[in-house]
Amino acid sequence: VIAGDGEVGFHLAGMLSKEDHNITVVDPRRDLLALLETDTDVMTITGNPSSPSVLQSANIRSADLFISVVHEEHPNLLSCILAKRIGAKQTIARVNNVEYLTEENKLFFQTLGVDRLVSPERIAATEIYNLLAKTEASEAFSFDDGKLQLYQLRIEKGAEIIGYTLEKISKMYRKAEFRAIAITRNGVTFIPQAKDVFEEGDLAYVITLSSGVDELFRLGGKRQIDIHNLMVIGAGRIGRKTVNLLEDDTNIKIIEKDRKRAESVAGNFKRALVINGDATDIDLLNDEGLEHMDAFVATTNNSETNILTCLHAKRAGVKKTIALVDNVDYIAMSQSIGVDAIINKKLITASYIARFTISGVNITSSRILSGIDADVLEFVVSEFSEITKRPIYKLDLPEGTAIAGIIRDGEAYIALGHFLIQPNDHVVVFALPNTVKELTRFFQ
Repeated sequence: VIAGDGEVGFHLAGMLSKEDHNITVVDPRRDLLALLETDTDVMTITGNPSSPSVLQSANIRSADLFISVVHEEHPNLLSCILAKRIGAKQTIARVNNVEYLTEENKLFFQTLGVDRLVSPERIAATEIYNLLAKTEASEAFSFDDGKLQLYQLRIEKGAEIIGYTLEKISKMYRKAEFRAIAITRNGVTFIPQAKDVFEEGDLAYVITLSSGVDELFRLGGKRQIDIHNLMVIGAGRIGRKTVNLLEDDTNIKIIEKDRKRAESVAGNFKRALVINGDATDIDLLNDEGLEHMDAFVATTNNSETNILTCLHAKRAGVKKTIALVDNVDYIAMSQSIGVDAIINKKLITASYIARFTISGVNITSSRILSGIDADVLEFVVSEFSEITKRPIYKLDLPEGTAIAGIIRDGEAYIALGHFLIQPNDHVVVFALPNTVKELTRFFQ
């Protein structure tokens, strides 16, 4: 059962309905529910999800999982508490207040019936922070405190790797420290085989050990950019959290269109300068030193504004641009026209929640990639599961999946064909759409 008042809840419903879940969506707006019913195979209940009678009409007593992702956190918390008391097995609430996310407070909410808290804004700010730390990548994700890292990078013109096959790279680097697990070329994603050749403009998804990161980016024609000067557009939750993470070591200017918000947040920062102005005013950006910025991050509620201002920043010579884009359909287009990296709150929330919707396996982390329609999941291997019975090359894995890496007793390994997976290993797997359900049987 999903309680939502907009795009995040409806995106979750659409995504999960494709995976053979029985979904019920609760929302007070009948017109929006009617639109959802035309596009997805879900049940809908019109009403307030904080009402016990509405939850009972949604058959919450039989729910394996109740998810409340309304924009305001207090209704989410109340709905989860009620749902758990009525009979929901697990509950997840979306929150905005960072204070709630301390271990002490999370344990407190668990005693009330809120099993897990998710803050899309906090996750988004952390992703921006990570992308500015590794400017060579357009997506970045780490496992087990960075022992394994996943990057998306575009193969630049003149990159040494152009024309190389995976087979050639493996011979050049006998000690396996990184491996391409997927390539997107001309909008089509495939899992590369030994004879496949890298081409200019490819979007490569690469799993790497921490020791292989520098060599990986060198081969891809990438170089690290040191971020000293940063411009942030929008002082909403994501913009503010991003600045809080970065301002100790970075000179930051924040452009905020709303005067009241600009005045209210100005005192929240140690060093960052808040400027009241419209980011679509090119003269304003230029007057505030856009050409001297190392990075530019646009986090307003308007995707078009974020994309266009990033493109202008790129034109002005800014080396790294990151845009908050709420419309999933804009992601591939934004990257193809020059925005370096995209953040999407719907995918961020779905990434967190997806692993709790798969039964019979232990998934410690999951990631829905924004550049392509694919998942990366981290499984903990159970004793007697099928994945432990044969070396990787003898496993009849579903087409469109690839084992990327393994973490065993704190040591990380790139997955090679002869590797035999053992119980309690953490296994990172790449999966194209509609393969996750079949893939999970190997770990059950």
